[in-house]
Amino acid sequence: MGNRGINNLTEGNILSGLLRLALPLMGTSFLQMAYTLMAMSWVGRLGSGGHSEVATRAEAAIGAIGMLLWLTGSIAYLAMIGAEVAVGQSIGAKKMRLAKAYASHTTTISISIGVIWVLLLFVFAEPILSFFKLDPAITTDAALYLRILAVCLPFQFVSYNFSGIYNGAGRSFVPFRNNAFGLVLNMILDPILMFTLGLGLHGAAIGTVIAQLFVFALFYYQIRYANPILGQFRFMIMPRMLFLKRVFFLGTPVSIMNSLYAIINMNLARVASIYGGHIGLMTQTTGGQIEGVTWNTSQGFSTALSAFMAQNYAAGHIERGRKAYIYALRIMLSVGVVVSIAFILFGGQIFGLIVPQEEAMIAGAQYLFVMGLVQVFMMFELTTQGMFNGIGRTIEPAVISITFNALRIPLAYYLASDMGIIGVWWAIAISSICKGIILPIWFTILYRREVKKKRPTI
Repeated sequence: MGNRGINNLTEGNILSGLLRLALPLMGTSFLQMAYTLMAMSWVGRLGSGGHSEVATRAEAAIGAIGMLLWLTGSIAYLAMIGAEVAVGQSIGAKKMRLAKAYASHTTTISISIGVIWVLLLFVFAEPILSFFKLDPAITTDAALYLRILAVCLPFQFVSYNFSGIYNGAGRSFVPFRNNAFGLVLNMILDPILMFTLGLGLHGAAIGTVIAQLFVFALFYYQIRYANPILGQFRFMIMPRMLFLKRVFFLGTPVSIMNSLYAIINMNLARVASIYGGHIGLMTQTTGGQIEGVTWNTSQGFSTALSAFMAQNYAAGHIERGRKAYIYALRIMLSVGVVVSIAFILFGGQIFGLIVPQEEAMIAGAQYLFVMGLVQVFMMFELTTQGMFNGIGRTIEPAVISITFNALRIPLAYYLASDMGIIGVWWAIAISSICKGIILPIWFTILYRREVKKKRPTI
């Protein structure tokens, strides 16, 4: 552990260094997934006592909200990725004052964007949610849920940014610990608010607000008082164009990529709703959360590789980054095969743990069977994104992702018109295969060029 809470990733054992960085990131993601699935499980039991329709309608509402929260997180990525890469590269180059300046700029950006975005969601909640073509009663319930959540979203934007600063400094355990405390609190509050106090679906929203405010409070206390990372950097400053351009250059492609991915999935949810009703939308959103097993593992390693590569690239140790990437791909392959087998053979039973209703289990089994065939490709794509981000080349993976994700929409309409709702799942699967093949090949070509450029400093 180095100066002012910094973890130097440019020396030491590569695999252990990567795992120390990746495991807390994965832990954070898995805790988030565990909370989301538990919340869905509670919601799935709202209709107990012969009213299963209540459960699937509530799941559809929370699924529509989940899509908007995905979009919200994607927008927050702008500051988070900017912090992760800019702070990480500044530390790798041993320019601590620069790292501190970037931390101040990304915090200012996250606060500004967060406030603007939340005002939009609060004011236009019902028109936005009507996009999903759900029953008006479901849309009204979802709009109130969204407005309750809006209270905590600006603080969540800043927490994302603080996570990026800690990740760039090689201190991924701190965001993991903070989010773990928040998610445990959320898990405790949900059943109390939903059932004991009788608040139903909206009790879940209130629990999330309290937990997110708690997570922000933990970050604020640690950065300001307990262990000030990078020293005392200011949260709100008058930004300088030089720093803004660098942060936006790094963060915007990733943010746009993830935002468009969310928007594309919102469109796919609309197709699923058109061809499968609220059961179709519920299947996609709930199934997507179950897929979080592989998504979150990949995202953890992707973020770890981004920070690992950022420091080593800036320090001229590009070969260390390549070795870390190979280790990560081997781990992804192992996990992906195991999860794929589980999805293909036991999809219905797995789905039933969340929504224990026969119609939902049958639809969920179809979804997970198709997704089980392509999990490894999805993991390879996400892991490779981290390598691109680490060397500051965030545009290439964004181009690949946006292109093939956008193709999902016309493909979904085409296949669904012939195959029904399962055509939507095949549209997602086909594009995942393409991305999982093209992106690693592209990075291999890029890496060889970078080696030639960096060879004198290796």
